[in-house]
Amino acid sequence: MDQKNKKPPAKRQVPAVTRALAIMRLLARSPDPMGVNPIARGLDLVPSTCLHILRVLQDEGLVDFDSNTKRYSMGIGILPLARSALQRNTFSTMVQPRLSQLSVDFGVTSIATQLSEPGQMVVIALSQSNQPFRLQVDLGSRFPLLISATGRLYAAYNRSENASLEVEFDKLNWDHPPSYDDWRMEIDQVRIQGYAVDKGAYISGVTVIAVPTFGRENKMNRSLVAIGISERFQEDEIHKLAQTMMKMRDEIETSRIETEN
Repeated sequence: MDQKNKKPPAKRQVPAVTRALAIMRLLARSPDPMGVNPIARGLDLVPSTCLHILRVLQDEGLVDFDSNTKRYSMGIGILPLARSALQRNTFSTMVQPRLSQLSVDFGVTSIATQLSEPGQMVVIALSQSNQPFRLQVDLGSRFPLLISATGRLYAAYNRSENASLEVEFDKLNWDHPPSYDDWRMEIDQVRIQGYAVDKGAYISGVTVIAVPTFGRENKMNRSLVAIGISERFQEDEIHKLAQTMMKMRDEIETSRIETEN
């Protein structure tokens, strides 16, 4: 058979795995431990099925169970898995020293993010600001794909369907929400200048600058992000910082290609 016409193998559904992952994601998002019934309702699961899955996850150390409150929360068993994934992520290894230098040179909190399903960006590397005030960000923190400066990148390089984009935009939570029309104009500007800026829209008083990195088909798969106090950023400082980040991105890509070859 012609390889070009060969269809990819069909994916077989594995409901137990899908449900287990959904439970873990729900617990990860929840600020408080949850009982079986609220988890089951939140995921439209049969409570008995939900309980069986939770017990398996508990045995593996992936969730914790409080016998007094009868509630579940994420377990520390996930940490070795996450640490191993980050250690094997060549990009995060390459970007870490550069993020540290960026934080020193510009007084910003610097992070690297990576696309994660479903519909989120996850922090895979970070360097905290040396300024007295800094935004708290942790490894593994997750953000909606379309929010803030990284969201503008994602919309500019990975999305084209306007109808569904507006529906998703309306669900986002901002401190100072931009209008959809203004947001779309900013996305158009991203394609021209190659980076995105969020000036206090997502978090009041905080400016976020993001630069994309690209994978297959010129789609954004990761981003470099700088976060700082808005009043400290002049327009020329934002441009200078963005240019530095784009140069950093290009250096990492060149190093990665050389390493692979």
